[in-house]
Amino acid sequence: MTARTIKLDPALDRDIDALARSRNVSRSFIVREALASYVRAQAKPRSALDAAGDLVGSLRGPGDLSTNKKYMRGYGE
Repeated sequence: MTARTIKLDPALDRDIDALARSRNVSRSFIVREALASYVRAQAKPRSALDAAGDLVGSLRGPGDLSTNKKYMRGYGE
């Protein structure tokens, strides 16, 4: 793991100490857990293209069905 140095106000430092003692874990664990939660909450939601981007172009077929009148026959009936 990479070590980082941060400055905390005394009240936050006491809160981290108390939480770590109550959960019987290290202060570092509490800080890592809090930072991971914050970073996940700030992450941009993925678009449908991001989620399925590897599938784009993987199927064969006509490129645009609306340009061929036979594919449009009966549409909207």
